[in-house]
Amino acid sequence: MIKWIIILLIIAAAASLLGMPALAGAAATGARILIGVVLIIFLLVVLGVFAVT
Repeated sequence: MIKWIIILLIIAAAASLLGMPALAGAAATGARILIGVVLIIFLLVVLGVFAVT
């Protein structure tokens, strides 16, 4: 999933430099959503580890 986030951020940066704000915004929004999903999964894993011990 981290790979997808990096790809979307690169697409957003390239689209922004080339003057395509709609594509840049869409890619940045996709990356932002994936970052949120990764953080939630990470927190669930960390809390699960603490709950087991």
